[in-house]
Amino acid sequence: MRRSIFLLPLGILAVIIASQSIFVVDERQRALVLQFGQIRQVINEPGLNFKIPFFQNVAYFEDRILSLDTAATEVTPSDDRRLVVDAFARYRINDVERFVQAVPGGIRQAETLLEDVLNDRIRAVLGADGVTSNTILSEERARLMVQITAQARARAASLGIDVLDVRLKQTNLPAQNLDATFARMRAEREREAADEIARGEEAAQRIRAQADRTVVELVSEANREAEITRGEADAERTRIFAEAFGQDTEFFDFTRSLTAYERALRQNSTFVISPDSEFFEYFDGSALGGGNALAAPAAE
Repeated sequence: MRRSIFLLPLGILAVIIASQSIFVVDERQRALVLQFGQIRQVINEPGLNFKIPFFQNVAYFEDRILSLDTAATEVTPSDDRRLVVDAFARYRINDVERFVQAVPGGIRQAETLLEDVLNDRIRAVLGADGVTSNTILSEERARLMVQITAQARARAASLGIDVLDVRLKQTNLPAQNLDATFARMRAEREREAADEIARGEEAAQRIRAQADRTVVELVSEANREAEITRGEADAERTRIFAEAFGQDTEFFDFTRSLTAYERALRQNSTFVISPDSEFFEYFDGSALGGGNALAAPAAE
């Protein structure tokens, strides 16, 4: 009984010492074994490891690829057309010993320093001679990103950080330039619209003039053909009248007089005329049986 009383505390102490001596580094991490703030061991491989209990402690660091979004920064390309760009970077801690020595504040301080490096390199590359805003917005942008990545990697190496890639997320005009740019674009579109309207009106006038000319030509041609037809009809009528007059002059005079009566009575219901006028010679029958040339003039 007395023996078990002594073994129990020893067992508990052994468990505590073992828990303080053994630690695990998984595949997503790297670790440093520190003793009184000094680096005693760098562990880059995952697995089970040991340390001196109570005197040593372990600091863990991400071994995965990390991302960093930078704040928007203003750049001035060689064509003096200012742009506001924001970027993101992919990086990883490749040297934890150097990282701890260069960045005692940990990952937050490291990202602040890395963001300063990225913004500096972005302004330097995008503001270099020969780099215009059109270059930044063209296929040459990929080449510029490669340059920014290489220069940022060289600068960040002293922090124990490896910059894997840098990309621009957005490229915008400064807020004070947006209104002027939109106004210029609007004016350009309005000018193009006015040009299109003017060309349309010119084409419409040309088409209308052509249509009016065609109408005049068609009407003139139709009138000419109508006059020709009318003249031919009048000539045919005159020929028929002449033939009819030559076959029976008395009947022709009679019918012409009747036509004259009809036309005269349709226009006037009252006549003041001498009863023995030649106009009414067919009413008393005096013209029957003899030639009479009065009817023909009366029909005119």
